[in-house]
Amino acid sequence: MKRVNFGFIVLLLLVSNSGVFAQKSPDKLFSFLLGSWEMPGTKGKIVEQWVRNTDQSLSGKSYRINDKGDSTLTESLVIKKINESVFYCSTVTGQNEGKEICFRLISTTNKTYVFENLNHDFPQQIVYQNQGKKQLLAWIEGMIKGQKRQSKFQYTRK
Repeated sequence: MKRVNFGFIVLLLLVSNSGVFAQKSPDKLFSFLLGSWEMPGTKGKIVEQWVRNTDQSLSGKSYRINDKGDSTLTESLVIKKINESVFYCSTVTGQNEGKEICFRLISTTNKTYVFENLNHDFPQQIVYQNQGKKQLLAWIEGMIKGQKRQSKFQYTRK
C-alpha cells in the first residue's frame, strides 16, 4: 500500500510541476531579459532590448547596427501569457506576411527556457539561457529539409 501511495504522490508532483512556469507572470519569469543585450556581428552588431509592460508581458525588439551606426529593425518580440500558457511571439521584418508567430513555453530547466512551435517552418524552437547578470545565450533550432539546424547568439548586457 505504501508503494502505491508513494507512486501516486510522485505522479501528482510531476503533474502539478508541469504547469509551474505557466502560473508565474512573464514579467517575473523573464525579468533577467530586461534591458539591452549586444552581440558583435560580421558587419556591425546585433542588439536585443526588452522592457516590462503594464499587463505583465515583456516587449522586445531586435535590430542590426552596421559599422556606420545605421540601425535596421529585424524583429518585434513579446513574451505574454495566453490563457494558462506563456508564449514567445515574434514578428520578423519581411517574413510571414508581417504576421506574428508564437512559440509556447515548454520547459524551464537550469535557467534555460525553451519555446516551441512544431508547425513553424524554421525555427521550431527558440531557447534563452540565463548565464548571469552580464551574459545571455539564445539559440534557434529546428529541421530544414530533414536536417537539424541551429544558430546561436551570445549576448552581453549593455
